[in-house]
Amino acid sequence: MTPVQDTSVQGLPASIALADSLDMTAAAQLAAALLAVRGAPINLDASAVRRVGAQCLQVLLAAQTAWSAEGFAFDVVDPSPEFSDGLALMGAAGLCAPVQD
Repeated sequence: MTPVQDTSVQGLPASIALADSLDMTAAAQLAAALLAVRGAPINLDASAVRRVGAQCLQVLLAAQTAWSAEGFAFDVVDPSPEFSDGLALMGAAGLCAPVQD
């Protein structure tokens, strides 16, 4: 996972490039990165993701719920085919869809 580019100060969403392997060992780092930018819109770049595990999916779903409850945008951008397929296999294809109010 690349460092967070916190552009929210400039009025733009914060941006996080997701790691290529979102497995159990990446879950804590992902959660910490998301907490660091909580309270601002966020873009998650999923273009490099090659594997998605259940623990990281849980972190992402919880974050999406938190961002939605706080009224901030939570967008997954450029999802790789593996990322999209992994979400679909786990019944979470909606993670890549914009949340409707």
